[in-house]
Amino acid sequence: MTKKIKLKMSARLSKKRVRKGSSNGVKHCRFCNNPEMQAQIDYKNASFLRSFLTERGKILPARISGNSCKWQRQLSTEIKRARSMALLPYTSPRY
Repeated sequence: MTKKIKLKMSARLSKKRVRKGSSNGVKHCRFCNNPEMQAQIDYKNASFLRSFLTERGKILPARISGNSCKWQRQLSTEIKRARSMALLPYTSPRY
């Protein structure tokens, strides 16, 4: 029977494994199981909708905000309504 040779892991590789395994995992949608949050998605609630915009005025994608497809679509339509009513900016102000 042959003996298995155990290789030493380099420090760089071990750090990479730690970084890879320390991710937070799957992001959960804040609207799916929370009816109070669902009621806040309204074009008149500009301060709440502003939290889903970047500083440049773009809508945050679902992969960053963690929203499910259904609520991301509804959120984007409400942001677009608020923009057309001039409650939210289309772009950031230039200085």
